Amino acid sequence: FMIVSPCISICKSDPVTNFCYGCARNSEEKLQWKDKNTSDDWKLKNLTEIKSRMKGWQLESFEKSYNYKCKHGISLEKKRKMEIND
Repeated sequence: FMIVSPCISICKSDPVTNFCYGCARNSEEKLQWKDKNTSDDWKLKNLTEIKSRMKGWQLESFEKSYNYKCKHGISLEKKRKMEIND
């Protein structure tokens, strides 16, 4: 079982907090996710942590897109961009 990256293809960081608008991770967390040696434990804890940074529609939107990505292997944003290009 592989833990899917929280990236939902909305890759813009807030200039004040340095958190990504899409996944609420900071740069260090993004690098840690890419590191092959990062444990599943850390990833699960980080998923909980980033969700705690979100509220309201941002959290709702993240949950929807992340769940879709876990099931279908692609974020809703990537799916939308593919449909535009078809």
